[in-house]
Amino acid sequence: MLNELRPVDGARKRRKRVGRGTGSGLGKQAGRGMKGQLSRSGGGPRPGFEGGQIPFFQRLPKRGFNNVNRKEYAVVNLVDLNQFNDGEVVTPEALIARNVLKKLNSGVKILANGTLEKKLTVKAHVFSKAAEAAILKAGGTVEVI
Repeated sequence: MLNELRPVDGARKRRKRVGRGTGSGLGKQAGRGMKGQLSRSGGGPRPGFEGGQIPFFQRLPKRGFNNVNRKEYAVVNLVDLNQFNDGEVVTPEALIARNVLKKLNSGVKILANGTLEKKLTVKAHVFSKAAEAAILKAGGTVEVI
């Protein structure tokens, strides 16, 4: 019966209430011991600290170069532009509104994957040479933002 349902023994563990008097079993030092780094509030070593041993991430070999100024473009193919109507202006905002893109990153790059059958004005940050040629061939215009 539904009114007789009870949680299984041990399924619901009580919360540990520390620092509530010596009679509770976790009073006075609240289970943290007497002194030392771990007994203090905010105490304890930083993440990745291995007691003075060289930490794992420092032991690994470092390779390559990470450019902090790298631009990560959101890529749009010519095939994706066919959903716009003739004569429409394609902007990054319009691409997001049509769910072609989720986010802009550093900007929009148009690539020449597929064919373009519409005459569009495309505004983007970067164009591949082939994509630019294909848009112009279809009778559209290219505008770098």
